[in-house]
Amino acid sequence: MVLERLTEITGTEEEEEEDDNERRRLLTSSQRVQLCILLESGKELLSQGALCPKLLWQEYRRDQRLPKLEVVYHLHVYSLLTLKHILENDDGVRSWLASQLKTLCSWTPPPGEDETRQVQQKVLSTVVGVLVGTGFELSREPAGPDRRTSQLCCSVLDDMLFWLLDAVEKNLMLQTDGRGAELWIRIFDASLCGVSASADALQRFFTHSLTQTLTYKPRLTVSDAITLQNEWTFAKASRLVTSLFRKLAVMFSVEQLLRHLQQVLETHEVNWKHVLCFLSTLLVYNPCAEPSLRELLSRLLSSAFEGYDLENMITAFLLARQGALEGPGIFPSYSDWFKMSFGGGSSCHAASKKSLVFLLKFLSDLVPFEPPQYLKVHILHPPYVPMKHRSLLMEYVSLAKTRLADLKESVEDMGLYEDVSGAGGASVQCQAIQDVEKAVSLFESTGRISATVMEASIFRRPYFLTRFLPALLKPRVLPVKADARMSFIEALKKADKIPAAQYSSYVESCQKQRQQDCSVLVCLDTNDDPLEVLKTQLQEFTELHAEGNDGEMSAQLSRISHTLSVVFSGRPDKLIERSVIKLHASAPPPSSELHVKAANEILRNFCQCVLDASRANPPNKQSLWASRFVSMLLGNTQLLSSLLHRLWDLFHNQGPSLSAAHILGLAAFVVHLNVSTSHGPLVQLDPALLPEPVPVGDALSLALVCSTHANMLFCVRFCVAAVCYGMCRADSLPQLQQQDYIVTSFYKKLLYLIPRLLPEARRAPVTAAGPVSEDEEENLPGLWSSATDANNSWRKTARHLWRHPAFSQLGQTPRYQLSFSEWLTEELKVRRSEDALSDPERQEYQQWACLELYLSCPEEQGGCGGDMKSLCCHLLNAIIDQRSSDHKETGTCLPDILSRVQELVYEMEVTDLSAGCRSGADVRDFLFELVSDRCSAAAVASLSVSAELHTQHTVNTWNRVLLALPAVMFIKVKTEGGRTTLDTNRLIEHVNQHQRKACSPAGLLSFRLTAHLLRGVLCAGVRCGRPADEVNRSWSQISLHCPLLLVSTAHWWERLSPLLLSLWRRLCDGESVPKQLQLLADCQSWACSLEKGPSSTSVPAASPLLLAASLHHACRYNQDFSTSLNMLRPERVNQHRQVLVFLLFLCVNDYLSALLYPQETIHQKSRTLCTDLLPALVDSADWLLIFKSNEQQGVYQPITMVTTDEFTRLMPWAFYSLLLQQSADLRHRAVCCPGFLHTAVLCYVSLLQLFLDGHELPPTSKPSDNQILNAAKKFLLSAIAETSPAALSSSQLTQLESQCADLDPEVSAALSVHLNPPSLSPEMDFL
Repeated sequence: MVLERLTEITGTEEEEEEDDNERRRLLTSSQRVQLCILLESGKELLSQGALCPKLLWQEYRRDQRLPKLEVVYHLHVYSLLTLKHILENDDGVRSWLASQLKTLCSWTPPPGEDETRQVQQKVLSTVVGVLVGTGFELSREPAGPDRRTSQLCCSVLDDMLFWLLDAVEKNLMLQTDGRGAELWIRIFDASLCGVSASADALQRFFTHSLTQTLTYKPRLTVSDAITLQNEWTFAKASRLVTSLFRKLAVMFSVEQLLRHLQQVLETHEVNWKHVLCFLSTLLVYNPCAEPSLRELLSRLLSSAFEGYDLENMITAFLLARQGALEGPGIFPSYSDWFKMSFGGGSSCHAASKKSLVFLLKFLSDLVPFEPPQYLKVHILHPPYVPMKHRSLLMEYVSLAKTRLADLKESVEDMGLYEDVSGAGGASVQCQAIQDVEKAVSLFESTGRISATVMEASIFRRPYFLTRFLPALLKPRVLPVKADARMSFIEALKKADKIPAAQYSSYVESCQKQRQQDCSVLVCLDTNDDPLEVLKTQLQEFTELHAEGNDGEMSAQLSRISHTLSVVFSGRPDKLIERSVIKLHASAPPPSSELHVKAANEILRNFCQCVLDASRANPPNKQSLWASRFVSMLLGNTQLLSSLLHRLWDLFHNQGPSLSAAHILGLAAFVVHLNVSTSHGPLVQLDPALLPEPVPVGDALSLALVCSTHANMLFCVRFCVAAVCYGMCRADSLPQLQQQDYIVTSFYKKLLYLIPRLLPEARRAPVTAAGPVSEDEEENLPGLWSSATDANNSWRKTARHLWRHPAFSQLGQTPRYQLSFSEWLTEELKVRRSEDALSDPERQEYQQWACLELYLSCPEEQGGCGGDMKSLCCHLLNAIIDQRSSDHKETGTCLPDILSRVQELVYEMEVTDLSAGCRSGADVRDFLFELVSDRCSAAAVASLSVSAELHTQHTVNTWNRVLLALPAVMFIKVKTEGGRTTLDTNRLIEHVNQHQRKACSPAGLLSFRLTAHLLRGVLCAGVRCGRPADEVNRSWSQISLHCPLLLVSTAHWWERLSPLLLSLWRRLCDGESVPKQLQLLADCQSWACSLEKGPSSTSVPAASPLLLAASLHHACRYNQDFSTSLNMLRPERVNQHRQVLVFLLFLCVNDYLSALLYPQETIHQKSRTLCTDLLPALVDSADWLLIFKSNEQQGVYQPITMVTTDEFTRLMPWAFYSLLLQQSADLRHRAVCCPGFLHTAVLCYVSLLQLFLDGHELPPTSKPSDNQILNAAKKFLLSAIAETSPAALSSSQLTQLESQCADLDPEVSAALSVHLNPPSLSPEMDFL
């Protein structure tokens, strides 16, 4: 009756007539309920002894009827008839159980039958649990019936495993087969333990299944594995296989799995594809597996060389390469492993010649099967070989190069900085591009062409000419200012490394490209599939992250990495050396739309995951998903470059518009990016805002500008989020590792911004009373909650962070201390019109920072140690640095900082509190010494031209400070013997050494500076007992020792006179004007009167230079100079000659100034004045003295202290330029002038030296450089021929011959021939 009812419920007879594909494999819900009622009744009958289960099963199986697995399952669950009993007693169970399992796995329940799906899972789990428990429990009677049942269970399980592996191998795409295999894999679960199988039995089952999988159908040979290994990475492997391996490995440690793998490799023929896929899966899902694999490889190599065992050798190489294929975040690159294993004298193969031969023989045997990238590694990084065995290595290298040539990858096509990786080398074109980038980067950092490039141009000429140069000379729109690439090309051209035709073609192509289109566009590949795949994979990662499945997240990251290598395929994935990424801050390079979208997707996905994770746990309670996510990105420098440029754009240009969610996510991303830079690339900014490459965090911090209110708010919000995240994420780590998570530059931004924006923070500066307590550490998650709470303002979070002990404790670490110099740099970037603070608020804040925070702060903590002079020095240096680095910046806080300088200097002067005053040096000496040190440092640190420019910037910025301070401060008043006098020595020294070099135009101080200095002399003179006498004495000293100030005063006297006379009357009411001031006025009147013809005005009793300066000013605005010149004929009075010589010098100075800074009117006027003066002076030797060196100038020596050093160097050029424009008669008179030839030869030698040193005049100068040099030489040779031998003494002739011998032998020979007196007759000379 039970059997009939059972048959009726299950409908077995009717289903036998149905088509196999349409047959239902499980009962319906109603059938299941009826069956359960029947079995409950059966249990009662069994308890009463009215039912025999064995008989029931025999009748049920009559006529070979196939039982349904669900019926068997229910019989087992209701304990009517256990599955173990069926296995032991049913002779045909082997034939139907495996087929029923396969059928049930492949069957898909109809939609909506969730209960049926659950039953399907329970049936399979129960059956497998019984099979494992019966098949893998240790039997006490190895030969008994239990042994037969155990073998039967193992056979069924093996059959199912092989069915699974066959489905994967054949790559069957039918849904049933695919779902069936996936469902069977899901059954391999440790939850089986304790139900029907013990933990030991389950381990034995997993071990057995793993062995069976690794040894299944071992058809592939070792040579096949070497050739095909690149296709067996985790990302390319079937998900079914990797899921199976993961299930089988779950109960074992990494060490256990690797030991078992080694045992299988030593005792079985293996399926290499499965073995290597298993290793990849193990490495991807277990980040800690790398050290264990390293240890295994080391053991294999040691064993191989001890017994010269090829099996262990090939195993080690295959496993190492497989690890390298998974990327640098998983395992070191193959090149690194090969260098580490065989690159040193202590390596296994270096012990004996036999070991070396064994290694080289092994590598040689691999050559026919090796992919080219491995051959390149062996050639670029050959194993260590003693010199006496070098020939053995060369044989292998020759063989490897031949193989590369056969593969059409000749060694000539190998890159200069070969970027070999396990995943396959880059194309030749990509490699050449990478070589160019590396060579340009090295040239930019060193200023020299690298030795590698120079060697390649000689020894690897085919690659250099056909690959490297075309990649370097790719046409583009050239920038207006030469960049590093252009400079590198020019350096190669000068070294004759670029063929002339190729260079000309490059220049023409660049010009055509500029004409066609000034903007470079990057075409987008129409195939958007990689981006869609990436979006899908990132979405799947987000779902896995929400589930908290770490292993699956690691696997998904590996797949994402593979997709990114397709999207960003321009460069190889792994680098031999640590790379440097160039971050274009001002003008980002053009990027394809595909790359921009991919970068956006990555950042968006990471931000979403951060938000999801933060809702559940604080950062210190989260898994390592974020670190692994970022580490996955580091292997592809093209991808990382795109991400960095995108982050820079977001922070620098779009920061204020970012939402709170974006800020939190991006802050966490940058923190992890910065942590990962210990083994990742550095960043070099372009333009070079920093002197050398820096970690990612420090580079991106420069994008966080604090110049406006909006930028400050974004910066403080971002940095608060980054520091909060870093502190919370790293709170369980050692202190040194904690600091890796807190980006130094972000922390310093907060030290600057929080007190600036939150006045209450100034009352509680960052201090640390002691170590952080456990209670305070527990409060770190609360800090992160405050940062992520949407109801909290940034002000509340910033206050919370500022008062947190962990934040304060960081401030005691030197690297996290914001020095006064750094504070000033940030403050000087603020735009006053867009500042968050009003003018009074900014003044209050700056005074607090200067006087309360940094003045008393110890020097070792970035402060001033209580020294007012040090505080003032920092302020002045910051002003000079800011103006020198960006002198065009307007609207900054420079006026405010100048106000702080005024306050400090006034306090130092009035209260006499500075340490310098106590030591005898007053404030003015301190200020002059500071600017002198800055100018000297600039001259030492730079080349000649850049040093002059740097000095000019420094002095011009200093002048702004000088003009902002009281003029009287720069004139020292000293008392000696009861008498008060003025000391202008420091002022004179400062003008002569520094102001002279920064004049524009040369030889003339600005009106404001001249007036300021003269006001200082007058104001200081009033402090003396006899002001007029002291002013006269001081001005006499200035006239004698400071000719530049004298000339400038004469030039500006018309404007200075009313100011100075008014000041004098105000200071000394009723006292007559000092004689020296009156003398200046007299000189001006005299100069103006000369143009009116003979007059009764006598020549003032002034120095010739002052008279010349007054006359020079008058002449510049006088159309007819002949009248004045007739009044000053040098033959009348000797003093007149000196005045005219000084006047000629001033006109020559104007002439040079007009050439260097073209102004046509001044140029014509100065040349006319020189032409008028030369006829009056040409017969005297005095005019030649202004073109000679200092020691030869005599009374005219003051002229060197008037003009700049550059103009002094150009005087020889002016000598010939002016002389060659004169008439032939005047030139002849000049040649006859005493001392002319000596001066002419010295000027010619100096002129040659100018050209040899590369000094060039502006292209507007006429005649040109070459023309004037040729004309000067022609004129000089003519002058030598016209000059009598007596014109030069023997010592002068010897000196000139020696100077000309190397520079121009022709001139030296002319001097010798024409001016040496003949010692023999012409006939004897001829003989």
